[in-house]
Amino acid sequence: MPITYARGLTGRDRTARANRHLGLALAFVAGATNAGGFLAVQQYTSHMTGIVSAMADNIALGAYGLVWAGAGGLVSFVAGSACSAMLVNYGRRHEMHSEYALPLLFEAFLLLCFGVLGARLSRIEGFFVPLTVMLLCFIMGLQNAVITKLSRAEIRTTHITGVVTDIGIELGKLLYWNASHRAGQSRVVADRSRLAVLCGLAACFFIGGVIGALGFGHLGYLSTVALAGVLVTLASVPAFDDLAALVRRRIKGAGR
Repeated sequence: MPITYARGLTGRDRTARANRHLGLALAFVAGATNAGGFLAVQQYTSHMTGIVSAMADNIALGAYGLVWAGAGGLVSFVAGSACSAMLVNYGRRHEMHSEYALPLLFEAFLLLCFGVLGARLSRIEGFFVPLTVMLLCFIMGLQNAVITKLSRAEIRTTHITGVVTDIGIELGKLLYWNASHRAGQSRVVADRSRLAVLCGLAACFFIGGVIGALGFGHLGYLSTVALAGVLVTLASVPAFDDLAALVRRRIKGAGR
C-alpha cells in the first residue's frame, strides 16, 4: 500500500476516512481471530456479554468452576484494554508517530505467539482457564480499546452487537415517513455514510470469521500468523517513522 496512505491508517494524525478504513481492516482481523479461536479453545473470546451472562447463569446453577473460568476470560479482556490504553498514552506523552500503532504491533506479536505456541499453551492452566483463552481474550481487549480510543468510541471491531443495533437505528430513520412532520420540526434523515460503514464493519467481521475458521481448519494455530502479518503491515510505517527519528537524534547527538 502507498506509504502516505499506510501512515495515515495508524499514525497519530487521524481523519474520519482513516478511522473507517482501519476499522474495516481490524473488523476482518477480529472476525478471523474470534472464529478461528473458537475452533481452538471452544469459546468465543470477544463476546464479554455472553461470558458475563454465563457467569450469572453458572452462579445460579452452582457451577462455580465455570464462574471462575468466565472470570479468567473477563479479567484478561480488561487487562488487554488497560494495556492498550497504557501504550497509547505512552506514545502520546512521548509524541510518537506510532501511538496507535504500538498496540497493533503488540497484538501482532501476541497472535504470532498464539500461532507458534498455541498447542503448548492450551495445556497450561492460567487464571482458571487455559493460557490460550486468556491470550485471545487479552488480544480482543487490546484491539477493541485502540480502535475505541482513536475513533472516540465511534467504531468497535471485536463484536458487532452495537454495530447491528446502529444499523437498525439508521434503517429505521431511512424508512421513516416525514410527510406529516410539523412546521419547525427537523426531518428524520438517515446518515447514509454511517450506515455504509456499519454494514461494512459487519461484513468484514463475517468474512474474517469465515476465512479464520477455514484457515484454522486447514492450518491449525499457524493460521493466525497471517493475521499478525496484516497487523504489522498496517502499523509498520508510523513505527518506522519513530525509528528513523530516533536514529536521526542519535546521529545528531553524536556529532556534537
